[in-house]
Amino acid sequence: MNPFISIIVPIRNEEKYIAHCLESIINQDYDLQRYEVLVVDGMSDDRTRIIIEEFKTKYDNVRLFDNSNETVPYALNIGLRHAIGDVIIRVDGHAALERNYLQQCVKYLQQTKAECVGGVIDNVNETFIGKSIALAMSSPFGVGNARFRTSGKEGFVDCLAFGAYRREVFNKIGYFDEEFMRCQDDEFNYRLREFGGKIFFTPNIKSYYYPRSNLKKLWRQYFNYGLWKIRVLQKHFKRMQPRQFVPLAFICFLITTGILGIFSNTMLFAFYSIALVYIVVDLFVSLKISLKRNLKYFRVLPIIFPILHVSYGLGFLWGFVKFSKYWKRDK
Repeated sequence: MNPFISIIVPIRNEEKYIAHCLESIINQDYDLQRYEVLVVDGMSDDRTRIIIEEFKTKYDNVRLFDNSNETVPYALNIGLRHAIGDVIIRVDGHAALERNYLQQCVKYLQQTKAECVGGVIDNVNETFIGKSIALAMSSPFGVGNARFRTSGKEGFVDCLAFGAYRREVFNKIGYFDEEFMRCQDDEFNYRLREFGGKIFFTPNIKSYYYPRSNLKKLWRQYFNYGLWKIRVLQKHFKRMQPRQFVPLAFICFLITTGILGIFSNTMLFAFYSIALVYIVVDLFVSLKISLKRNLKYFRVLPIIFPILHVSYGLGFLWGFVKFSKYWKRDK
């Protein structure tokens, strides 16, 4: 018999995507009686709750819980406290699952003996800016070598998003750290690995994600990713990967050479050199993607890549200041 699965959906104001998300969960090729859907709402003030109530009326396995704290880690932990499944899966409200998602998660949990399995996230959107952002977030130049963003060969990895976990993992290492407004998946997965757990990635587990559809929200999103990555670093320094420091190094180099360039022609030359190299690479990658997809994307991709890198790097840099008081404590 297939294991019972608890799917936790942390949301707030997702009226645009929540119906599509829940439909993709309900329409799985997995026995409907062998999984539950725990939607944890951060007190939405749009039509999100109305839509969820409609699903509750049709399907007995859909449940709704309130999250007065309104943050994701609190929502996940509320779901965990009510979950009865042997397997725990997180699904965001602006995501959708391939029809065989649950079946594939169970299959790879059983085959690999890993504590967590996950797959590739295909970024999609309807608007021109949204589609452009999705292309940038699916590019190694945009997000590094994160396999769940760019696909790749299956195997054991350090971290992935929206994993399927064995229930005993939470009994062993605890729930999600409620301090983390962002990067709570990263922190939990690093903690899992510190306890000897394994995380397995395969492109055969596939989901769809609707990224931010405007540049201002994208900037804020990646700035916060960089900001909270500092707290991950402070708690799990040995688990950090070199790629996660690249935007910070880039920003620090530009700031340092830019300031010193006022007094030194050598530093000024270094500033212009690295800036020129970045611009050339940015234009080359943007053009390559646009030629493959549509030349119209070349209008915005050269802007989106710097937004990803600079906002993340500045967030990382600000995190050193904002969370400076934690260095001694976490050590």
